[in-house]
Amino acid sequence: MDDNDSNIRRWEDLDIDILVKIFQLLDIFQLTSGISRVCSAWRMACCDPLLWKTLDLSMLRSNFIKIPLEPYVYVDERSDRTLTRLLKISLGLSRQSITTSIFHFNLYVSDEQLTYTAERCPRLKRLVLPAWNRIKKTGMCKAIRCWKELESLTMPSIANPPYILEEISTHCKNFSELKIMGPCDVFFASSMAAFLPNLRVLSLRCSMLFTDVLILILDSLQNLEVLNISHCILMEALPAPQHKRIVKEIDVTIRQKASRLREFLTCIDDSCVMCQRTRTDEGLVRWYKYEEGLWKTDEVRSLTL
Repeated sequence: MDDNDSNIRRWEDLDIDILVKIFQLLDIFQLTSGISRVCSAWRMACCDPLLWKTLDLSMLRSNFIKIPLEPYVYVDERSDRTLTRLLKISLGLSRQSITTSIFHFNLYVSDEQLTYTAERCPRLKRLVLPAWNRIKKTGMCKAIRCWKELESLTMPSIANPPYILEEISTHCKNFSELKIMGPCDVFFASSMAAFLPNLRVLSLRCSMLFTDVLILILDSLQNLEVLNISHCILMEALPAPQHKRIVKEIDVTIRQKASRLREFLTCIDDSCVMCQRTRTDEGLVRWYKYEEGLWKTDEVRSLTL
């Protein structure tokens, strides 16, 4: 009996590399479910950097209700505790290996959760954080100061962009890629020109965009290589009483200015489903109404998830 037992390999005796390959098949919920506590070998495998290049929370949503005052959402306490627990376990196991962090557009992170994440992900290069309702200016600035290697950011449209773009300009010297999930107005475009003159990739897809803003971007961001305005509602400002009109085709002047770009991605087509959805939602797409995961797509390969 003892001889037979000695020939049976136990799970904890598996080679660490094999364990890591098995664990790579698990999602973050499974990785943080307690398998790291099975034995020392499993914990060692759970901490392997190959498992923690990306902190993917794109399937986790907050349980929330909308409220009329700032931050305009109230997040259920249990939902908050779930996220905090997940962050603590993940960031403990990752040992500062995370270079990409992805949050769902309905995952409302608090200042404390963001700061906790930032301090434990100093090597972060890409951040996808579409919802900022609960994040204050001080919290976002503190996080940005931790991410000196940040290169890419997906963010919502915000009312006061200079503070965040200035922080990026000061602390993130390799920053080159920005995606804005929402309208980009003259103020936002001017802020980009002032603080991100070396920006190389910009995506404004599925939003409302005025032609004067587009021209400002093309004239000001001289290092821009890729611009995505696919499925945008392109508007032209007019004198009163009309004020504005929808532009059906991109005019020659804009195309000439965009000709220096490596890629100028456009789609203004009445038969395009995504263009129709942008118009229906008046330039601020309600992603929750559509297919799960649709918000992750982008015509720019480096920005798609």
